[in-house]
Amino acid sequence: MIDPLFWLGLSLLLVATSLTAVLVAAIPALQELARAARSAEKLFDTLSRELPPTLEAIRVTGLEITDLTDDVSEGVKSASQVAKQVDQSLDSARKQAQNLQVGTRSIFVGAKAAWRNFTRQKPTRRNSDRLPSNEQPPLTLREREMLRQENRRINTEVYRANDGYNDSANWETNFDDED
Repeated sequence: MIDPLFWLGLSLLLVATSLTAVLVAAIPALQELARAARSAEKLFDTLSRELPPTLEAIRVTGLEITDLTDDVSEGVKSASQVAKQVDQSLDSARKQAQNLQVGTRSIFVGAKAAWRNFTRQKPTRRNSDRLPSNEQPPLTLREREMLRQENRRINTEVYRANDGYNDSANWETNFDDED
């Protein structure tokens, strides 16, 4: 029986030695674990103190960015409205300039026609050859057409014979030809 007791004692001694070696090796690891726990506790305390104000600042910054974005979009809208107003003003100015140009052309053409009418030689009329209007025989359709063609031919010949302006002013000829 000595043999089993010896082996039991030896095994108990080896178990105790193993446990001692594990404890000796685990003590520094446990000390480091305790130190890490204290550091984690300090970190969590710092985060609990610093994180809410930081999150509040981030939230306020987000709101300010939203406000600035709204202001910028309103500025862009007002700038586009100003651009539209400027475009409309330019269009109206362009139309007014065109109207002024047409009016100026009309004045020049009218003045030119008046000057031509004023400076042309007036034919002498003979009253003795004409019958009073109630004594004249009525004209036939063919005679009326002949008189119209002669008047048209005379008017265009007069206008072409009295042209004293440059060819660069083509717009005036358009008005003369329409008559």
